[in-house]
Amino acid sequence: MTNTTKAFGAQSTTDEVLDGVDLSGRRILVTGVSAGLGVETARALAARGAHVVGAARDLDKARKATETVRAGAANGGGLELIELDLASLASVRACADALVARGEAFDLVIANAGVMAPPFGKTADGFETQFGTNHLGHFVLVNRIAGLLGPGARLVNLSSAGHRFSDVDLDDPNFDRTPYAEFVAYGRSKTANIHFAVEFDRRHRARGVRATAVHPGGIQTELGRHMTQETMDALVANMRNAGGQEFSWKTIPQGAATSVWAGVVAPAEAVGGRYCEDCHAAEIVDGEGLRGGVRPYALDPDRARALWALSEAMVGETFPEA
Repeated sequence: MTNTTKAFGAQSTTDEVLDGVDLSGRRILVTGVSAGLGVETARALAARGAHVVGAARDLDKARKATETVRAGAANGGGLELIELDLASLASVRACADALVARGEAFDLVIANAGVMAPPFGKTADGFETQFGTNHLGHFVLVNRIAGLLGPGARLVNLSSAGHRFSDVDLDDPNFDRTPYAEFVAYGRSKTANIHFAVEFDRRHRARGVRATAVHPGGIQTELGRHMTQETMDALVANMRNAGGQEFSWKTIPQGAATSVWAGVVAPAEAVGGRYCEDCHAAEIVDGEGLRGGVRPYALDPDRARALWALSEAMVGETFPEA
């Protein structure tokens, strides 16, 4: 039973979106279950009977953060944890190999984990921190376990309105020649999340597997820990739309709603290869500001294919078409 006939929006919560939905027997992988949206996403899914595999870099932190997930699991649902450091391809590959070795299929993967606007740094493999963590880590993980996704399965990549800050720089992804700017780097990584969903969807939809990208909205979580109050205030000012509508923060249950809506409630054809926000597929909008819509470059299939090829070269691994 699903809620496909109901209308949802910016204020909808996970519990409202999943009201009456039975996920018994479903296996769902959620990355980043040690805080914020990842914990709420896992809670809402396990409460409807899903078996959630939660991935996190710090398992001790994740165990404490997900006590409510285990306590609220119902209808056969549950949670298990697996170690995953997206900033280390060795860790990513070990996580993927462990999942493949078990051979248990997934109905849904929600690539939720990420970092936002840290000072310049590099991952264990020498990639710029945000591009390496937000995009390349998930790129390798998801492609390595793609065989566990059967007909009807979906991939949901968490992107952001921050994709409007910048397109991916295919010539200088690691800022080797470009002066580093935190939000330019964040924008590149969030555009990459959309590109990845677009190309993954193209490669796998013939076998019934779809992919989409979602913007959860503005939520105050640990993701913003690198931001000063001045920077936060500037972002809020930018997120007022052209009509002068006041910006308001979403709660965490509201922020996680679009992920679960796109993953288990929305019709596959409505979200496959798209960018979603506020529990609907967004319109293409080319303009200034961070409120509403997706930039056309983010959904460009040629750019998505080019990023895929670049990503394969960077990680030293080729993933053939399904």
